[in-house]
Parts: sequence; structure tokens; C-alpha cells
Amino acid sequence: MTETLLYLLSALLVLIGLAGAVLPALPGLPVMYAGLFLAAWTGGFEQVGWITLLVVGLLMVVATLVDLVASLLGTKRVGASGQAVAGAALGTVVGIFFGLPGLLLGPFAGAIVGELIAGRDFNQATRAGLGAWLGFLLGSIAKLALGFTMLGVYALGWLLG
Repeated sequence: MTETLLYLLSALLVLIGLAGAVLPALPGLPVMYAGLFLAAWTGGFEQVGWITLLVVGLLMVVATLVDLVASLLGTKRVGASGQAVAGAALGTVVGIFFGLPGLLLGPFAGAIVGELIAGRDFNQATRAGLGAWLGFLLGSIAKLALGFTMLGVYALGWLLG
């Protein structure tokens, strides 16, 4: 019974982790990794061993770095100010509370407000907003792809284990 509950908890963590690959408030892939690790631990590391967990963990680190770099580069690439970067981050967090439209518009609106606060004109503010939005979108796509890659590596390790 306890083993079943642990596997269910593992599956729940993996699902939350996948959602967190898109929702910025959740530490998605680390939560997903915790679920995969818990499943391996519950099975006594018989099906999935340390090498598989190490590879999955490295993918998690790469995904986290890719997300960070994509967000920063998206905003900085268009010459945005530090206030625009901070605004995009704040807009992303606030956007969570407004569902999918908030997630899509939050980084954009936050970067625009940040640029305007920095004294930039509306054209530059709009470019910063677009850069922030593209960075968020590309970072989310990359995290989601790497999250599914983590699942694939784990599944392969389980099949071969």
C-alpha cells in the first residue's frame, strides 16, 4: 500500500513538474526530477539506476540554464534596460493569476512598463516587451522539450534496467 502511494506521489510530482515547465511560479523540472527520483527510490533503484538519474539530473540543470538564458537574451537582445528585465519577470509572476492570457501578456506588459519607467520611448518599450515575450515563449518551449526528454531518458533507463 505504501509503495503504491509513493508511486502515485511520484506521478503527481512529474505532472506538476510538466505544468511548471510552462508556469513560471512552479519550479517545474526540479519537481519533475524529484518525482522521478522518488519513483526510482521506491523501486529500490532496481529498474532505474544512478546513471539514468544522473543523466536526467543533468538535463534538468541544462533546462534551467536554457530557460534563464532565453529569458535574459530575449529582453537584452533588443537593448532593454534592467527595469524592463525586472518588469518582464514581475509581469510573468502577476500573469499567472490571470490564466493563459496573463501568462502570454504578463512578460510583454511588464517589460513595457519597466522600459517606460526607465524613461525609454514607447517604440523601445514595445521592442523590449516583444523581446521579453519571445524569450519567455522560447524558454518555455525548450523547458517543455527537455522535460519530455527527461521522461524519455527515464523510460529508456527503466526499460533497459
